[in-house]
Amino acid sequence: MLRTPAGRRRLEILEWLKDPLAHFPDGCHGDPVEDGVTADAVAAKLGVSPEVAETHLGLLVNIGVLRTKLIRQHAHYRRDEMRIAEVARMFEKGW
Repeated sequence: MLRTPAGRRRLEILEWLKDPLAHFPDGCHGDPVEDGVTADAVAAKLGVSPEVAETHLGLLVNIGVLRTKLIRQHAHYRRDEMRIAEVARMFEKGW
């Protein structure tokens, strides 16, 4: 778990998803704040293929800092603020 979230791109994704409307104004079905954004939108912003974006997003989902929601057969990703706060507390306590 320690090495998984530390990648620069994954940290960028987490930062962008704090304010998805500012970083992903188009290209998403549904509400980017409530529903999240697609891997295609993240891929376009990163300048990588959707498969690469899905790998980064999948790692963040696996450690629990992102949640997914299926809309029109596309996974949408959004931050899990409670889990992020929990992980931050663990690191603050010296874990």
